[in-house]
This record gives sequence, C-alpha cells and structure tokens, in this order.
Amino acid sequence: MQAVVITLFPDYFRGALDCGPTRVARANRALDVTLVNPRDFTTDNHRTVDDYPYGGGAGMVLKPEPLCAAIESVAGPQSQIVLLSPQGERFCQLMAEEFARTGHLVLVCGRYKGVDARVSAVVNREVSVGDYVLAGGEAAALVIIEAVARLLPGAVGREDSVESDSFSTGILDAPYYTRPREFRGQWVPEVLVSGDHESVRRWRREQALCATARRRPELLRRQVLTESEREFLCQELQRETTNG
Repeated sequence: MQAVVITLFPDYFRGALDCGPTRVARANRALDVTLVNPRDFTTDNHRTVDDYPYGGGAGMVLKPEPLCAAIESVAGPQSQIVLLSPQGERFCQLMAEEFARTGHLVLVCGRYKGVDARVSAVVNREVSVGDYVLAGGEAAALVIIEAVARLLPGAVGREDSVESDSFSTGILDAPYYTRPREFRGQWVPEVLVSGDHESVRRWRREQALCATARRRPELLRRQVLTESEREFLCQELQRETTNG
C-alpha cells in the first residue's frame, strides 16, 4: 500500500519510519511512504501556510489553498484521505485493519490552532488518536502508520503474534512471561510450563477476559462468551470484590 503524509515538518518522520515493522514493511515493498510539504504549494515569496482566524482569537490557522493543493496533488479516486483532528472519530484496531486494506492512504497533519474548515471538503474523514492535545498531527500520523504497517504481509516475523495482540481479538491481551521462571519471588504460572497447549490457550483467554473486565469493561459488550467463560468471569470478579 502507499501512504502519503501531508506535513509542514517532513523531518519529523525521518528516523521513525526507519524503525520496527514500518522499516520492514517498507523494505519488503509492502508499504511506501511519501512526505509532502504544503509549503511547496504556496504562491507567495514567504511560502505562507497560515494566517489569523476570522473573528479573532489566539493562534494561527492553516490556510486552505496550499493544504488543498497538496492533497489534490497526490489524491486519486480510490484514496482514503484522513484529516488528523481532535474532532475526529477515535482511531482503533478495526480502523487500522480497514486502512491496511486501503491501497492509498493520505494522512493530513494539522498544526497550530487547526486547519481552515473548508479543507473538510477534500477529505473523506477526520480521525483522532485520543482525547489530548498534540502540537500537530505528525505524532498521530506515526501512530496510524505503525498500526497499519504491522498488519501488512511480512512486517512482523510471526503473523500469529499480530492476531493475538490486544484489541486484535477485541479485548486486552493476557500477561506474558519469559525466563527466568522465578524473579524477585514471583514465579511463572505453572500452566505455562505444563506443555499442555489447550490449557495454556484456555488460561490466556481467561486472563485476557479478566484484564478486560478490570480495565476496559466496555469492550466485553462486543464479545461472545461461552457459558464456561461467563461462569469463570463472574467467579473471578466476585472473588476480587470479596477480597476487596
């Protein structure tokens, strides 16, 4: 797939794109990332990309002319054009999977106070990576690129590890352990060294359900649980409530 990032700060991405699954996906030609600077689409000597907002107020707003020109220079009929914005829908794993199936993804990074509202006419959707304030959309674009890159063929050594990650299954993941078996008085659960793969699978599923119930209970509403899983979860939650 091809990803295009519209950004005033292309250098922000240089090192990050050469790390981890993003680097591997690019090396395998499963992912191509192009950086486009709206300043290259300005028409004045100062290469102006922002201006004061109509109606007054603090901060500067990105102008529509260079931003739209930059988007239109790379967008095609099949492009998914995403404006990174705090007003957008929340980015999630399902959206990452959707973007990974997209042949051409354009990520538009805002800056300063925001972008001229008329830019929305040339984007397909607005997306937010969380309820907090960033200096611009660059960090959010990197989040999306990495989440998408690791879903592409060959980006991760074992693709079954991707399928079992938190949110890939709709819930949080189970805890994991490695050597040594004992560390500061804490032992690896016996089931994990039992060699019984079915018991390990069941334990991990139960631990994932418990973690989700404690930390993100709203995710369980979308899960189809077996009767035994419901019974286990009820017993665990009741035990934790009793032990207070």
